[in-house]
Amino acid sequence: MHSPQPDHAHADTGAHSHPHVHDPESLRQIMNRLSRIEGHVRGIKQMVAESRPCPDVLMQIAAVRGALDRVARRILDEHLTECMVRAAEDGSIDAEIDALKSALDRFLPS
Repeated sequence: MHSPQPDHAHADTGAHSHPHVHDPESLRQIMNRLSRIEGHVRGIKQMVAESRPCPDVLMQIAAVRGALDRVARRILDEHLTECMVRAAEDGSIDAEIDALKSALDRFLPS
């Protein structure tokens, strides 16, 4: 099902006691999407440097926001279907839920 990957550092949390494993194909797709977003942001920066019309810049920023939201949704979906299940199996579900709640508090607008 999954190939073991190295543990990933989790910013601001030490609550994860299980190995953080991602499907290699899914990881590749997420990284490709993030690379495209990175290029898009560089394009926006260039638009600002060229004094392009503000509505055009705002439209591109909206496109990047949407792309980031789609990546975040995919990561959250995988977390719920993979990491949470693994945490339930290894007995660390309470810590995993607390870590997810903390991340969502920072991620979602108040």
